Amino acid sequence: MEAPLDRAASKSARPAAASEPSAWRRRSFWLQQVRLWHWVSAALCLACMLLFAGTAITLNHADVFEPQPQTTSRTLQLPAALAAQLASGPSEGAAPLPAPVAAWVNAQLQFDLSGDLAEWSEDEVTAALPRPGGERALSFDRVSGALTYETSNRGVVGALNDLHTGRNSGRAWGWFIDVFAIGCLVFAATGLALACLYARGRPLTWPLLATGAGAPLILIILLLFHLL
Repeated sequence: MEAPLDRAASKSARPAAASEPSAWRRRSFWLQQVRLWHWVSAALCLACMLLFAGTAITLNHADVFEPQPQTTSRTLQLPAALAAQLASGPSEGAAPLPAPVAAWVNAQLQFDLSGDLAEWSEDEVTAALPRPGGERALSFDRVSGALTYETSNRGVVGALNDLHTGRNSGRAWGWFIDVFAIGCLVFAATGLALACLYARGRPLTWPLLATGAGAPLILIILLLFHLL
């Protein structure tokens, strides 16, 4: 027959024993979720991570990897009627080109300026269409009606460098960078969570994390101190 003290001890042990599987299930659930989001974010961001890592090197050493800009120039003459419209425009400030002038430019150069602002002065009107890795620019002589068209091209490396910084890349690319940055934050946060979960069995976890966080922080502090 079971003694009263043994029955009391067995009853008190049951809640503790029952809580162990529940805690294990919770830990297992969150571990699965962290693993899932870690590899999903890694898969989605892998290509862009490689792109941004590679262009970080080419951007940091642009004088080595980026070729000299290739510039081409053309000169055209506006028809007299269009030159007159240009001559009668505003004397200064920013304003769109007259619609017939913009249509003629688009037909001649495939340079769509409809709705874009040009810079007006007494002697000339200028407009530019920057793009990753280059620029297209127009300059109108308001007296003679001469049009100078220039294009510059810094090659594929220059275009990729501009995409890295978001320079002249458009609103859609800016949105894409925002989404990619969120994916990278998810990847980094879930990686940190996995490191914490497995840290007990991996003694180097915390020294490596401290080195990874401390090295750039110390460098930033030294640079700021040097600048000040």
